[in-house]
Amino acid sequence: MSEYTLLTIDEEKESLGNIEIARDVIEVVASIAALEVEGVYGLQGSIADDVAERFGRKSYGKGVKVEFTEHGAVVTISMLMHYGSSVPVTAKQVQENIQQTVRGMTDIHIEAVNVHIIGLQFPEEEQPLQEQEK
Repeated sequence: MSEYTLLTIDEEKESLGNIEIARDVIEVVASIAALEVEGVYGLQGSIADDVAERFGRKSYGKGVKVEFTEHGAVVTISMLMHYGSSVPVTAKQVQENIQQTVRGMTDIHIEAVNVHIIGLQFPEEEQPLQEQEK
């Protein structure tokens, strides 16, 4: 079951009711925002995510963990980068894009975006000359 947080869009207007956003929704938004950044190869989920995918359940928020605090949310992301990309530049762009995208789509304040670089994706090695001649 997903954990929810309540949003107050505008306290000055007459309330029409509560708006609830599942943690999974924020994880998906953050995941997509991270993958939009040049230099990011992919996200690394947990073993549970891998098992779920093998049984046909797509895990769009894999590699992203969201924790709610009294002041907003903390996002932690585990990702792989393309070899040759600047780690600090790419990580900073990921932080900024996640913060802006989540805030823009949900109005939830993001206190921090913690980025864990867990691996590099190297370019495909060139095929040997013998295979290229065929």
